[in-house]
Amino acid sequence: MPAASELVIERVSHSIQLSANLTDAQQNDIASLLELLPTESHNSDNIATSQSELNIKGFVDGRGLACPMPLLKTKVALRDITVGESLYVVATDPNSQADITAFCRQSQQSQSADYLELVVNEVTDHSSADGTSLQRFATIYHFIITKTDSN
Repeated sequence: MPAASELVIERVSHSIQLSANLTDAQQNDIASLLELLPTESHNSDNIATSQSELNIKGFVDGRGLACPMPLLKTKVALRDITVGESLYVVATDPNSQADITAFCRQSQQSQSADYLELVVNEVTDHSSADGTSLQRFATIYHFIITKTDSN
């Protein structure tokens, strides 16, 4: 696919590039979910040097799924991710944060070829003051996992 069809988004100290092999629906979902994440203001001179580039090749939408499904779907999706590529995972089950964090940490301590770096681990909460949610899921757990070389 040509690079022109790839979408680039700047969020949480990273320039995030969405792969052209993601469907249009996935790219739209990811773009709207990334909008929920906080941005960091940068001096225009520092943007190029302060941001790392993430190439998102896969997406796991675990919203509404109970533990351990978001983690299991993440493990399956990581099979299609190669070194240097990232997987974007969203979940609404609070246990997902501990599960996915521990899974990535465990990969770094094992002798396996897959070394997973948890680049983004953010929680967004969009409940209003009266307790009603403006969205279907008020609390969303965001993860961007990058597969890196273990050497």
